[in-house]
Amino acid sequence: MNLVERVQSILLKPKATWPVIDAEPADPASLYRNYVMILALIPAVASFIGLSLIGVGAFGISFRVPIVSGLAHMVVGYVLSLVMVFVLALIIDAMAPTFEGTRSQIGALKLSAYASTAAFVGGVFSLLPSLSIIGALAALYGIYLLYTGLPVLMRCPPDKAVPYTAVVVVCAIVGGCIIGWVLALLTPSPMRLGTASPAAAVAALQQLVAANA
Repeated sequence: MNLVERVQSILLKPKATWPVIDAEPADPASLYRNYVMILALIPAVASFIGLSLIGVGAFGISFRVPIVSGLAHMVVGYVLSLVMVFVLALIIDAMAPTFEGTRSQIGALKLSAYASTAAFVGGVFSLLPSLSIIGALAALYGIYLLYTGLPVLMRCPPDKAVPYTAVVVVCAIVGGCIIGWVLALLTPSPMRLGTASPAAAVAALQQLVAANA
């Protein structure tokens, strides 16, 4: 199954796709090389284009992140998203016995990688910083993907899937906040440049949303 077909299948019919993913032979290198590293480019590149080439605007005032800062934002954000997939896999694997599941490092990495599909694809909305909140909302679909995948890949009882999902989601939120904070430090804003007007405040807020997406 090629990349586009896999993205479509996991987003449109996850319950039927998880057993297929579970049965597929895979290793961390192939998962990253053939899936995660490709999809993670979507939010990274879209954010760079949106912040540095298109710019953030509100009430007739626009602001573009300098190219060098935008490139640093893109590279660091890309690397951190790859790391986040791996860290979530470690959490999923470690928590499996707590929820009567079976530990599986490769199963946990598959789950983390494919459940992140919605967030990666939704990152395309960062092309327009004002629409990046839509990408953040699209990422919420990843919670459902995680919920449907846990009983299949981690062998937890269906009635344990909800609390298992909740714990992983809380960890993902914390990790996402840390990533957003790091990216915000790398991205100049009008407020930090001394133009703290109401319009600049709105622009800065949009920029931070884009960074977290």
